[in-house]
Amino acid sequence: MHSLVGDLVLVRFAAQQDALLHRRLYNALRQAILDKSLAPLTRLPASRDLATQLGISRNSVITVYEQLLAEGYVNTRQGSGTFVAQTLPDSLFDTQACGMAAGSVPTEPVFSRRGQQLLENISASPSQWGAFIPGVPDVNAFPHQRFSKIQARISRRPSPGQLTYSSHGGAPALQQALVEYLRVSRSVNCSAEQILIVEGVHQAIDLVTRLLTNPGDNAWIEEPSYWGIRHILQMNDVRLCPIDVDQAGMNPPDSAENIPRLIFVTPSHQYPLGPVMSLERRQRLLNLAARHPCWIVEDDYDSEFRFSGQPIPALQGLVPDAPVIYIGTFSKTLYPGLRIGYLVLPPVLAKPFRNAHAELYRSGHSLIQTTLAEFIDSGLYTAHIRRMRLLYSKRRTLLCQLITAAFGPQALNEFNDNAGLHLILHLPAGADDVAIANHANNQGILVRALSRYYVGNNPRRGLLMGFASISEDDMPDAFARLVESVRLYCPQALWMA
Repeated sequence: MHSLVGDLVLVRFAAQQDALLHRRLYNALRQAILDKSLAPLTRLPASRDLATQLGISRNSVITVYEQLLAEGYVNTRQGSGTFVAQTLPDSLFDTQACGMAAGSVPTEPVFSRRGQQLLENISASPSQWGAFIPGVPDVNAFPHQRFSKIQARISRRPSPGQLTYSSHGGAPALQQALVEYLRVSRSVNCSAEQILIVEGVHQAIDLVTRLLTNPGDNAWIEEPSYWGIRHILQMNDVRLCPIDVDQAGMNPPDSAENIPRLIFVTPSHQYPLGPVMSLERRQRLLNLAARHPCWIVEDDYDSEFRFSGQPIPALQGLVPDAPVIYIGTFSKTLYPGLRIGYLVLPPVLAKPFRNAHAELYRSGHSLIQTTLAEFIDSGLYTAHIRRMRLLYSKRRTLLCQLITAAFGPQALNEFNDNAGLHLILHLPAGADDVAIANHANNQGILVRALSRYYVGNNPRRGLLMGFASISEDDMPDAFARLVESVRLYCPQALWMA
């Protein structure tokens, strides 16, 4: 009778060189116990079954079992069989017996320079849900029951293609649903073949960077900018070139000596400051990318949430065949744990990116992607966004009122646009926003320090405050606790009111 343990022993037995069969079996079992391939309390096969599987006599197996029992490697239980001992003899912990040289395992890991830099600048919050955390939607307001019903129905009779690796760049149904949705809502012009489904913005940026840059290439980023972009670029040995942001968005130079390979922008709602890129700046970027061999990477992370005025069209659709790689995500409109984002690629990049993505990441999740496609096609997605837009608008208004009452109207950053899922509480120059944020975080108030989003040495000071994931009833008390943190580390901020 075959078993997984028997298969393991068979492989180890075949690898032994001893001419005596019982010695080969003894060494195979002993080494498997020592290296924990056979874990403590694992039941060994019956002697008759193992002998049949190995093609040796049962007496040889019994002899080996008795030897292991005498040495303390195994125990026997009357009527139950032979089991690996839970506690091995002290002599078995000799590293030489395990085939290991003393000191072969380093006591301190040695990381690469890039890895060390990343670990020293970790910015992701250990908690991703709480009062004022930026960029997180109200996950409780998502229509889970409706979504689950669609998913359950699709899961009852999945096709083989939905259960295997995807080589099409994602579920075709979701790609087609996005074509229609993006055309209407974001003025994005594309076909289904240009859409690549990815596991979030980070994976999208990593793939773009790996395929389109070489070590040492330049990339323009906004100053300030999302730390996730910076870390991914640095891990790929790309040189960061921060470009200042003002009330009209990224302000690129009229002439560039060091032409970048990639230009990363958030034109519809700059992250983190909030301004919308002007038409003149958009045209300047498109002209620059057209004159030089570079790509604009447009991160359209929360454009659905504008609370006044007309929607801002995507940079990708401003001109035909724009040299723009458009990135979108469902993390802000639905919930981050969904881990579904997408790239809209220029036609010349679509097939290479799809092939590279399949090779590097082995894409799947077709069932959930198909569910999401039906959720969009049925109109439930746009209905959910409309509800959330109204809800978030009320919460944003309340937070603005609280900030103004405590700190004065000047505490609202001048770049704050009536959009997105966060505000910036402006602090006086010289304020230690990192200390304030750390103190508040320890009190369960998950604001983030604005200065951490800058590359240069002269950052603005402030706090990023998300308003989507906290109810209007809970907001005043949470804000009062934040005021205490500000009072402790920056009492002059309270004089602004």
